[in-house]
Amino acid sequence: MRTARRHAAIGALCGLLALSACDSGALSEDERGKIASLSIDALGPLPPSPGNRYADDPRAADFGRRLFFDEGLSGTGTVSCATCHNPDRQFQDGLPRGVGVAETDRRTMPLAGAAWNIWQFWDGRRDSLWAQALTPLEDQREHAGNRTAYARYIAGVYAGTYEEIFGSLPDLSQTPENASPLGTEAERADWSAMAPEQREAVDQVFANIGKAIAAFERTLAPTETRFDRFARAIVAGQQPAGNAAFSDLELEGLRLFIGKANCLECHNGPRLTDDHFHNTGVAPAAGLPEDLGRATGIAAVQSDPFNCLGRHSDATPEACEALRFMKREATAMERAYKTPSLRGVAGRPPYMHAGQIASLEAVIDHYSSAPAAVSGQSEIRGVVFTDRGRQALIAFLKTLDAEDVRASD
Repeated sequence: MRTARRHAAIGALCGLLALSACDSGALSEDERGKIASLSIDALGPLPPSPGNRYADDPRAADFGRRLFFDEGLSGTGTVSCATCHNPDRQFQDGLPRGVGVAETDRRTMPLAGAAWNIWQFWDGRRDSLWAQALTPLEDQREHAGNRTAYARYIAGVYAGTYEEIFGSLPDLSQTPENASPLGTEAERADWSAMAPEQREAVDQVFANIGKAIAAFERTLAPTETRFDRFARAIVAGQQPAGNAAFSDLELEGLRLFIGKANCLECHNGPRLTDDHFHNTGVAPAAGLPEDLGRATGIAAVQSDPFNCLGRHSDATPEACEALRFMKREATAMERAYKTPSLRGVAGRPPYMHAGQIASLEAVIDHYSSAPAAVSGQSEIRGVVFTDRGRQALIAFLKTLDAEDVRASD
């Protein structure tokens, strides 16, 4: 009798919640379809990288791995890509804002699955992994190096490896030790004084550095999570069991996520991101320069000499659809930032583009209150969560915790 009363109470609770949380078999066909769309099994193969003909060359990937961890690719000899993109922290750093030679204005994004990105960085100011990889190298707060120094470093340390992949190195003996169009005043002056063919030769080596690093980063794929095992069982028409089973609270959170919380509007697909930019009313971080997000990223990606349409890209113009047909209205993108993937999200606080929000609980409160944007127009519509609803949503997000990042096949 006691057991029967307990079962009846559980059933009544599920009915009151209107969630059927106690039986995943009660999921609707629409819910099952949404769950399937978020599963890692829906990810599909690596997309092509038309601007980088070495993108899937194993030799380039191995070279890129070595460069990724090489502190010699910095002006101080103390910073590598792995300084901010730490493999032990989902290839990010857990800091509010990245710190290389100095602190930057933005949070470090994780790299697993970045090969599927349409745009790179929070503001989309680069349109490929290889163009993205070049940008921190010359940023004075990140790697603080310069273009000719990097080309000469490759010639001095990696000449044999480079030439096996990319062909003969140019003669760099007459180039300045330190010169760049983006460096110090002296470096810019020396760059301007170089002959056009010297600048072109340096740019080619520099571009190939980015292409090698990108080839390595393409091997970093999202990993299977508890949610993926749950989703696989659901898609197969089975009741999830063992380490695939969800608690009642986790299932409630999942149904909120794909339902009334409207999370799918931006966090959709198997990487739980739409790869686009949204103003969500996040307040600027105190003490930082004005940051207009995608509104400035639009011009930056168009003017990047290493973009898909640039002379060092391996793509035909027809293959550069994202760049050719992107939205160019800066005012509509004011304070809009790239939707981050939610895979592994519970393990990498703080949140938002400059680490403004400390916890998942505070993130949910932000989306619940839907504050107006400082400028531009916030897209967020407030959603009222009960305390249990907040707990449920967080419980679901924890099922997306990343396991070890794996190399893709």
